[in-house]
Amino acid sequence: MNYEKLIRDIPDFPKKGIVFKDITPVLKDHSAFKKVVEEMAEPFKDSGIDYVVGMESRGFIFGVPVSQILGAGFVPVRKPGKLPAKTASESYELEYGSDTLEIHEDAIEEGKKVLIVDDLLATGGTCEATIRLVEKIGGKVEGTSFFIELGFINGREKLKGYKVNSLINY
Repeated sequence: MNYEKLIRDIPDFPKKGIVFKDITPVLKDHSAFKKVVEEMAEPFKDSGIDYVVGMESRGFIFGVPVSQILGAGFVPVRKPGKLPAKTASESYELEYGSDTLEIHEDAIEEGKKVLIVDDLLATGGTCEATIRLVEKIGGKVEGTSFFIELGFINGREKLKGYKVNSLINY
């Protein structure tokens, strides 16, 4: 399916000089969205995935339906202070500054297979921090799956050693 025709470019969002790839037209098109999550799950159907991990917030949108296709549980990774039980945290560098992600310490049992899902791979920092979180609490990352990859930013480099699946590469 040609998803590019449904993705609209928003110039100068969130700041001047950036062309934002707006996926909301894909989300509102039932058949396109269904096909996206099926294609994001497909390379991992025979991997015995136990959990799909999605990062706040658009990783939730794609992660939950991918987990359902794979017959796996869903585990959210959130910004600090948003999860109610005891958490593990991981900080990572952004273009300007740093950020932190958290996961429940008991979210993934030792050795369980994990697929990390998000809408977009750009710098790879968020996914790299999520990989460290999953491994810190005992999970085994089998791969990552993204709807869009901004290949010109080379975020895939931070994910060396892990299977990286993306449907669209700009």
